[in-house]
Amino acid sequence: MSKLRGADILARSLQQGGVSKVFSLSGNHVMPVFDAAIDAKLDIIHVRHEAAATHMADAYGRLTGTPGVCLFTGGPGHANAVGPLFTALGAESPVVMISGHAPLDLLGLDAFQELRQADMAAPATKASWTIQSVEQIGTDVAKAMRIATSGRSGPVHLSFPTDLMEATDVRGAALVPGTAAFAPPIAMLDVSIAATILDALSGAKRPLIITGPTMGNGRGRTARESLQAATGVPVLYMESPRGIADPSLGAFAEVLAEADLILMLGKKFDFTVRFGRPPAFAATSRFIQIDPDPEAIRRATIAIDDRARIRFATCADAITAAESLIALAMQRRTAPSAWTEEVLSAVRFRPPSWASITSKEGAIHALDIGRALRSVIDRTPEAVYVSDGGECSQWSQACVAEVAQARITNGPGGAIGGGVAFAIAAKVAHPQAPVLLTIGDGSFGFHAMEYETAVRRNLPFVAIVGNDACWNAEYQIQLRTYGRERSIGCEMLQTRYDQVVTALGGYGELVTKAGELPGALNRALASGRPACLNVTIDRIAAPSFSRLAGNPSVSNAS
Repeated sequence: MSKLRGADILARSLQQGGVSKVFSLSGNHVMPVFDAAIDAKLDIIHVRHEAAATHMADAYGRLTGTPGVCLFTGGPGHANAVGPLFTALGAESPVVMISGHAPLDLLGLDAFQELRQADMAAPATKASWTIQSVEQIGTDVAKAMRIATSGRSGPVHLSFPTDLMEATDVRGAALVPGTAAFAPPIAMLDVSIAATILDALSGAKRPLIITGPTMGNGRGRTARESLQAATGVPVLYMESPRGIADPSLGAFAEVLAEADLILMLGKKFDFTVRFGRPPAFAATSRFIQIDPDPEAIRRATIAIDDRARIRFATCADAITAAESLIALAMQRRTAPSAWTEEVLSAVRFRPPSWASITSKEGAIHALDIGRALRSVIDRTPEAVYVSDGGECSQWSQACVAEVAQARITNGPGGAIGGGVAFAIAAKVAHPQAPVLLTIGDGSFGFHAMEYETAVRRNLPFVAIVGNDACWNAEYQIQLRTYGRERSIGCEMLQTRYDQVVTALGGYGELVTKAGELPGALNRALASGRPACLNVTIDRIAAPSFSRLAGNPSVSNAS
């Protein structure tokens, strides 16, 4: 039996678990893993900042449903990478983050870049720990991947001490787990409970099903669509930090309070649904809860503040529960009701006044970006849409919500800045699909240097940068709360981001007229390079909707 290093056990365990891509930034602690990746045939996508790699692993996990793996050196490298775990946690994304770590036998002696890494990552992960022995390397990797993909998916962190990584007297093959060790346990929905739920939904006058981030893409999206078709009950998907005011949901907030029974299918009773309380929901509405996490079920009774409103709750995985409900509902063939069409009509609603919105030269309305984007996605429904930023991208989300088959946003966590990294990972996950990103100029600045990564790796995508030379989400808060005369600290320069991207080897173009957008988009897509359209836009708030007023109004979310 051949002897391997601890780093080889790690790399081969990842390979055994189905991992082929690793998002990483090199550093002293993890160079043995870089070497081991060659023999394990792991493709390391080497980035320019650790946080970008975590964002990439997050987007990859969301789009594929398999763990997105990121790898960093210890100490400052680990610290740089931790922040985006919060976004991944909120988005319910299966991420496995592996950090190099000071040697176990030198802990407490101020070893090179020694840091309590597991403690630092713990609040933003499902689990976080340090590997304690060579014998545990493979089993810990398998355990991390199981945890990341089981129940409510989410990030997991492993710290890998360098003395274990460099250990050479290791009889390795026996320490690499079999494929079964990586498979997550599945919590199925009991058939009798599924029947009870369908009975309750069919007996309600105005039922709803609300799902969460786990059901955003791929198998989850398919399940959402099939569940609505099979039950005749409207199925809504919520992932935005704007919650029920998400522009993608149109005027949904107006009909939500009319629902009498709501199935919360893997959707937590959090701030995005106003904790299930009036006036967002009627005081007489009742809930059924299916959730993989017993703690989420416990918290629901606290959030709602009236446990009598929860008819019953059960533990099961959201997607598999949806598929069980679909199978049973298909036997019943329930037709959609007038209520279903009323809800869907509210979700589709966009103010008639939008038709008369026009752009000024040099100050394009964000709606025109959304219109141009919608035209491209109509032609290429396989496109992946990525949204980042506080205000301008909300208009595009509202325009493409019906047609975008795969979507990545900042999720319930609400942090901006991951968009460029998300787009790169989307191209890794779906190499044949066009990838389209809308992003504010503030967000763009977080990881603009990752264009060099995209150029180097030949990962083309198109970013439409809404450039209003402003941190506009915060500026809108200042306008609403304090008045224009007390706005401070949100101004930026009218930077030529297109020229920055050109200098990095990508395609860049400045757009100052709305009529130039379609042609510029086509040229950017045809370039075959990572592209940036620098679009000068007006400073406007994100849209919100009222069918009574018929006009967009200022959103209260930032």
